[in-house]
Amino acid sequence: MNNSTCPITNFLLVTHILYAYLGLLLLLGLLLNGLALWMFCCRLRKWTETHIYMVNLAVADLCLLCTLPFMLFSMNKDNSADTVLCQLSQGIYLTNRYMSISLIMAIAVDRYVAVRHPLCGRGLRSPKQAGAVCAVLWVLVVGSLLLRWVLKDQEGGFCFGNPSRQNPQTVVFSLLGFYLPLAVLVFCSLQVVTALGQRPAADVGQMEATRKAACMVWANLVVFVVCFLPLHVVLTWRLATGLNTCVIQDIVYITGMVSDANCCLDAICYYYMTKEFQEASALAGTPAAKAHRSQDSLCVTVA
Repeated sequence: MNNSTCPITNFLLVTHILYAYLGLLLLLGLLLNGLALWMFCCRLRKWTETHIYMVNLAVADLCLLCTLPFMLFSMNKDNSADTVLCQLSQGIYLTNRYMSISLIMAIAVDRYVAVRHPLCGRGLRSPKQAGAVCAVLWVLVVGSLLLRWVLKDQEGGFCFGNPSRQNPQTVVFSLLGFYLPLAVLVFCSLQVVTALGQRPAADVGQMEATRKAACMVWANLVVFVVCFLPLHVVLTWRLATGLNTCVIQDIVYITGMVSDANCCLDAICYYYMTKEFQEASALAGTPAAKAHRSQDSLCVTVA
Protein backbone atom coordinates (compact mmCIF):
# COMPACT_ATOMS: atom_id res chain seq x y z
CA MET A 1 0.00 0.00 0.00
CA ASN A 2 1.11 3.55 -0.52
CA ASN A 3 1.40 5.02 2.93
CA SER A 4 1.09 8.56 1.68
CA THR A 5 -2.62 7.92 1.15
CA CYS A 6 -3.27 4.97 3.49
CA PRO A 7 -1.07 5.54 6.54
CA ILE A 8 -1.89 2.48 8.63
CA THR A 9 1.73 2.21 9.79
CA ASN A 10 1.86 5.92 10.62
CA PHE A 11 -0.13 5.26 13.79
CA LEU A 12 2.37 4.77 16.59
CA LEU A 13 0.38 2.04 18.39
CA VAL A 14 -0.14 0.09 15.17
CA THR A 15 3.55 0.36 14.36
CA HIS A 16 4.53 -0.96 17.80
CA ILE A 17 2.09 -3.86 17.48
CA LEU A 18 3.38 -4.77 14.02
CA TYR A 19 7.00 -4.65 15.12
CA ALA A 20 6.24 -6.78 18.19
CA TYR A 21 4.33 -9.28 16.06
CA LEU A 22 7.10 -9.37 13.46
CA GLY A 23 9.78 -9.82 16.11
CA LEU A 24 7.94 -12.70 17.73
CA LEU A 25 7.26 -14.28 14.35
CA LEU A 26 10.92 -14.03 13.34
CA LEU A 27 12.17 -15.40 16.65
CA LEU A 28 9.85 -18.39 16.75
CA GLY A 29 9.95 -19.05 13.00
CA LEU A 30 13.73 -18.99 12.71
CA LEU A 31 14.11 -21.12 15.83
CA LEU A 32 11.50 -23.75 14.90
CA ASN A 33 12.37 -24.06 11.24
CA GLY A 34 16.10 -23.94 11.94
CA LEU A 35 15.68 -26.73 14.49
CA ALA A 36 13.60 -28.72 12.00
CA LEU A 37 16.30 -28.41 9.33
CA TRP A 38 18.99 -29.44 11.80
CA MET A 39 16.98 -32.49 12.85
CA PHE A 40 16.26 -33.55 9.28
CA CYS A 41 19.72 -32.92 7.88
CA CYS A 42 21.95 -33.91 10.80
CA ARG A 43 20.03 -36.36 12.96
CA LEU A 44 18.03 -38.52 10.56
CA ARG A 45 19.75 -41.48 8.99
CA LYS A 46 16.96 -42.43 6.59
CA TRP A 47 15.15 -39.95 4.37
CA THR A 48 11.48 -40.53 3.63
CA GLU A 49 9.02 -38.78 1.35
CA THR A 50 7.58 -36.80 4.25
CA HIS A 51 11.02 -35.67 5.41
CA ILE A 52 11.90 -34.38 1.94
CA TYR A 53 8.69 -32.39 1.72
CA MET A 54 9.19 -30.98 5.21
CA VAL A 55 12.79 -29.95 4.54
CA ASN A 56 11.65 -28.01 1.49
CA LEU A 57 8.80 -26.51 3.55
CA ALA A 58 11.23 -25.42 6.27
CA VAL A 59 13.53 -23.84 3.66
CA ALA A 60 10.62 -21.96 2.08
CA ASP A 61 9.40 -20.74 5.48
CA LEU A 62 12.90 -19.61 6.47
CA CYS A 63 13.35 -17.69 3.21
CA LEU A 64 9.99 -15.97 3.69
CA LEU A 65 10.83 -15.04 7.28
CA CYS A 66 14.10 -13.46 6.21
CA THR A 67 12.25 -11.06 3.89
CA LEU A 68 9.84 -9.77 6.55
CA PRO A 69 12.11 -6.98 7.84
CA PHE A 70 12.60 -5.72 4.28
CA MET A 71 8.86 -5.87 3.69
CA LEU A 72 8.10 -3.82 6.80
CA PHE A 73 10.80 -1.32 5.88
CA SER A 74 9.33 -0.95 2.39
CA MET A 75 5.80 -0.59 3.75
CA ASN A 76 6.92 2.47 5.71
CA LYS A 77 8.24 4.20 2.63
CA ASP A 78 6.56 5.98 -0.23
CA ASN A 79 7.45 3.57 -3.01
CA SER A 80 7.25 5.96 -5.90
CA ALA A 81 10.27 4.19 -7.37
CA ASP A 82 11.24 0.56 -6.93
CA THR A 83 14.67 -0.50 -5.77
CA VAL A 84 16.53 -3.71 -6.49
CA LEU A 85 16.36 -4.65 -2.81
CA CYS A 86 12.62 -4.09 -2.72
CA GLN A 87 11.99 -6.06 -5.89
CA LEU A 88 14.23 -8.92 -4.72
CA SER A 89 12.66 -9.15 -1.28
CA GLN A 90 9.16 -8.97 -2.79
CA GLY A 91 9.96 -11.77 -5.21
CA ILE A 92 11.47 -14.02 -2.50
CA TYR A 93 8.54 -13.30 -0.19
CA LEU A 94 5.86 -14.20 -2.72
CA THR A 95 7.78 -17.18 -4.09
CA ASN A 96 8.12 -18.77 -0.68
CA ARG A 97 4.55 -17.98 0.41
CA TYR A 98 3.12 -19.91 -2.54
CA MET A 99 5.85 -22.53 -2.34
CA SER A 100 4.76 -23.19 1.25
CA ILE A 101 1.16 -23.50 0.10
CA SER A 102 2.17 -25.87 -2.70
CA LEU A 103 4.27 -28.05 -0.40
CA ILE A 104 1.45 -28.34 2.12
CA MET A 105 -0.72 -29.55 -0.76
CA ALA A 106 1.98 -32.04 -1.80
CA ILE A 107 2.21 -33.43 1.74
CA ALA A 108 -1.57 -33.84 1.82
CA VAL A 109 -1.53 -35.71 -1.50
CA ASP A 110 1.31 -37.93 -0.30
CA ARG A 111 -0.63 -38.72 2.87
CA TYR A 112 -3.78 -39.43 0.86
CA VAL A 113 -1.97 -41.88 -1.41
CA ALA A 114 -0.37 -43.65 1.56
CA VAL A 115 -3.67 -44.02 3.40
CA ARG A 116 -6.23 -44.50 0.65
CA HIS A 117 -4.14 -46.36 -1.91
CA PRO A 118 -1.39 -48.14 0.05
CA LEU A 119 -0.75 -50.79 -2.63
CA CYS A 120 -0.46 -48.28 -5.47
CA GLY A 121 1.43 -45.98 -3.15
CA ARG A 122 4.36 -48.37 -3.03
CA GLY A 123 5.09 -47.51 -6.64
CA LEU A 124 4.07 -43.87 -6.46
CA ARG A 125 5.84 -42.89 -3.25
CA SER A 126 9.61 -42.80 -2.92
CA PRO A 127 12.19 -40.24 -1.74
CA LYS A 128 13.37 -39.69 -5.32
CA GLN A 129 9.85 -39.02 -6.54
CA ALA A 130 9.23 -36.67 -3.62
CA GLY A 131 12.40 -34.79 -4.56
CA ALA A 132 11.22 -34.58 -8.17
CA VAL A 133 7.83 -33.24 -7.07
CA CYS A 134 9.53 -30.55 -4.97
CA ALA A 135 11.77 -29.58 -7.90
CA VAL A 136 8.76 -29.26 -10.21
CA LEU A 137 6.91 -27.14 -7.65
CA TRP A 138 9.88 -24.80 -7.26
CA VAL A 139 10.09 -24.38 -11.04
CA LEU A 140 6.36 -23.70 -11.37
CA VAL A 141 6.20 -21.22 -8.51
CA VAL A 142 9.34 -19.34 -9.48
CA GLY A 143 8.25 -19.36 -13.13
CA SER A 144 4.87 -17.87 -12.29
CA LEU A 145 6.53 -15.17 -10.17
CA LEU A 146 8.92 -14.33 -13.02
CA LEU A 147 5.94 -13.95 -15.33
CA ARG A 148 4.30 -11.70 -12.74
CA TRP A 149 7.47 -9.65 -12.59
CA VAL A 150 7.40 -9.22 -16.37
CA LEU A 151 3.78 -8.08 -16.26
CA LYS A 152 4.48 -5.72 -13.36
CA ASP A 153 7.61 -4.37 -14.97
CA GLN A 154 5.49 -3.13 -17.87
CA GLU A 155 3.82 -0.80 -15.36
CA GLY A 156 7.05 0.27 -13.71
CA GLY A 157 7.82 -2.18 -10.94
CA PHE A 158 7.12 -5.12 -8.70
CA CYS A 159 7.47 -3.73 -5.21
CA PHE A 160 5.58 -3.99 -1.93
CA GLY A 161 2.47 -2.03 -1.27
CA ASN A 162 2.09 0.18 -4.32
CA PRO A 163 -1.54 -0.08 -5.48
CA SER A 164 -0.78 1.60 -8.79
CA ARG A 165 1.17 -1.52 -9.72
CA GLN A 166 -1.50 -4.04 -8.76
CA ASN A 167 -3.37 -5.33 -11.79
CA PRO A 168 -5.90 -8.15 -12.27
CA GLN A 169 -3.48 -10.37 -14.19
CA THR A 170 -1.05 -10.63 -11.28
CA VAL A 171 -3.79 -11.16 -8.68
CA VAL A 172 -5.12 -14.12 -10.68
CA PHE A 173 -1.78 -15.91 -10.20
CA SER A 174 -2.10 -15.49 -6.43
CA LEU A 175 -5.68 -16.75 -6.37
CA LEU A 176 -4.91 -19.81 -8.49
CA GLY A 177 -1.86 -20.46 -6.34
CA PHE A 178 -4.12 -20.68 -3.30
CA TYR A 179 -7.57 -21.94 -4.28
CA LEU A 180 -6.31 -24.94 -6.25
CA PRO A 181 -4.11 -26.20 -3.38
CA LEU A 182 -6.97 -25.47 -0.95
CA ALA A 183 -9.35 -27.69 -2.92
CA VAL A 184 -6.77 -30.49 -3.07
CA LEU A 185 -5.99 -30.14 0.64
CA VAL A 186 -9.65 -30.25 1.66
CA PHE A 187 -10.30 -33.32 -0.50
CA CYS A 188 -7.24 -35.22 0.73
CA SER A 189 -7.84 -34.31 4.37
CA LEU A 190 -11.45 -35.48 4.27
CA GLN A 191 -10.45 -38.70 2.56
CA VAL A 192 -7.72 -39.42 5.12
CA VAL A 193 -9.95 -38.65 8.11
CA THR A 194 -12.69 -40.84 6.67
CA ALA A 195 -10.23 -43.67 6.09
CA LEU A 196 -8.89 -43.40 9.61
CA GLY A 197 -12.42 -43.48 11.01
CA GLN A 198 -13.19 -46.67 9.07
CA ARG A 199 -10.01 -48.39 10.12
CA PRO A 200 -10.49 -51.42 12.42
CA ALA A 201 -8.92 -50.91 15.84
CA ALA A 202 -7.24 -53.94 17.39
CA ASP A 203 -6.85 -52.38 20.84
CA VAL A 204 -7.30 -49.18 22.81
CA GLY A 205 -3.77 -48.00 22.04
CA GLN A 206 -4.27 -48.23 18.30
CA MET A 207 -7.64 -46.51 18.56
CA GLU A 208 -6.10 -43.62 20.50
CA ALA A 209 -3.18 -43.28 18.05
CA THR A 210 -5.58 -43.26 15.10
CA ARG A 211 -7.74 -40.63 16.80
CA LYS A 212 -4.71 -38.41 17.38
CA ALA A 213 -3.63 -38.80 13.76
CA ALA A 214 -7.09 -37.72 12.58
CA CYS A 215 -7.01 -34.74 14.95
CA MET A 216 -3.69 -33.63 13.48
CA VAL A 217 -5.12 -33.80 9.95
CA TRP A 218 -7.94 -31.50 11.06
CA ALA A 219 -5.49 -29.21 12.87
CA ASN A 220 -3.34 -28.91 9.76
CA LEU A 221 -6.36 -28.04 7.64
CA VAL A 222 -7.62 -25.46 10.14
CA VAL A 223 -4.20 -23.80 10.39
CA PHE A 224 -3.96 -23.57 6.61
CA VAL A 225 -7.44 -22.06 6.27
CA VAL A 226 -7.05 -19.60 9.14
CA CYS A 227 -3.67 -18.37 7.89
CA PHE A 228 -4.27 -18.10 4.16
CA LEU A 229 -8.01 -17.88 3.48
CA PRO A 230 -8.66 -14.33 4.83
CA LEU A 231 -5.98 -12.79 2.61
CA HIS A 232 -7.19 -14.51 -0.53
CA VAL A 233 -10.84 -13.76 0.18
CA VAL A 234 -9.93 -10.06 0.32
CA LEU A 235 -7.90 -10.35 -2.88
CA THR A 236 -10.85 -12.08 -4.53
CA TRP A 237 -13.20 -9.33 -3.38
CA ARG A 238 -10.86 -6.63 -4.67
CA LEU A 239 -10.53 -8.38 -8.04
CA ALA A 240 -14.31 -8.92 -8.36
CA THR A 241 -15.33 -5.40 -7.35
CA GLY A 242 -12.42 -3.42 -8.71
CA LEU A 243 -12.30 -1.48 -5.43
CA ASN A 244 -8.93 -0.60 -3.95
CA THR A 245 -9.76 1.74 -1.11
CA CYS A 246 -7.58 2.43 1.89
CA VAL A 247 -9.69 0.08 3.98
CA ILE A 248 -9.18 -2.78 1.54
CA GLN A 249 -5.45 -2.06 1.27
CA ASP A 250 -5.14 -2.08 5.05
CA ILE A 251 -7.05 -5.37 5.30
CA VAL A 252 -4.76 -6.91 2.66
CA TYR A 253 -1.79 -5.74 4.69
CA ILE A 254 -3.13 -7.17 7.97
CA THR A 255 -4.31 -10.49 6.52
CA GLY A 256 -0.98 -10.82 4.75
CA MET A 257 0.77 -10.52 8.10
CA VAL A 258 -1.60 -13.14 9.52
CA SER A 259 -0.66 -15.52 6.70
CA ASP A 260 2.99 -15.19 7.70
CA ALA A 261 2.20 -16.92 11.01
CA ASN A 262 1.97 -20.13 9.01
CA CYS A 263 5.78 -20.19 8.97
CA CYS A 264 5.78 -20.95 12.70
CA LEU A 265 2.72 -23.17 12.76
CA ASP A 266 4.00 -25.39 9.92
CA ALA A 267 6.93 -26.64 11.97
CA ILE A 268 4.79 -27.42 15.02
CA CYS A 269 1.88 -28.97 13.15
CA TYR A 270 3.88 -31.22 10.86
CA TYR A 271 6.20 -32.38 13.65
CA TYR A 272 3.26 -33.64 15.67
CA MET A 273 1.44 -34.87 12.58
CA THR A 274 4.39 -37.05 11.58
CA LYS A 275 4.75 -38.29 15.15
CA GLU A 276 1.08 -39.28 15.43
CA PHE A 277 1.07 -41.06 12.07
CA GLN A 278 4.21 -42.94 13.03
CA GLU A 279 2.55 -44.06 16.27
CA ALA A 280 -0.55 -45.17 14.38
CA SER A 281 1.60 -47.09 11.89
CA ALA A 282 3.66 -48.76 14.60
CA LEU A 283 0.57 -49.93 16.42
CA ALA A 284 -0.94 -51.11 13.16
CA GLY A 285 2.08 -53.36 12.72
CA THR A 286 1.49 -55.36 15.91
CA PRO A 287 0.35 -59.00 15.59
CA ALA A 288 -3.06 -58.17 17.01
CA ALA A 289 -3.60 -55.50 14.41
CA LYS A 290 -2.38 -57.70 11.60
CA ALA A 291 -4.93 -60.33 12.54
CA HIS A 292 -7.70 -57.80 11.98
CA ARG A 293 -6.34 -56.36 8.77
CA SER A 294 -7.91 -57.37 5.48
CA GLN A 295 -6.45 -57.07 2.00
CA ASP A 296 -8.05 -53.70 1.36
CA SER A 297 -7.53 -52.27 4.84
CA LEU A 298 -5.85 -48.89 5.21
CA CYS A 299 -2.17 -48.38 5.89
CA VAL A 300 -0.87 -45.18 7.50
CA THR A 301 2.80 -45.25 6.65
CA VAL A 302 5.10 -42.24 6.57
CA ALA A 303 8.46 -43.96 6.51
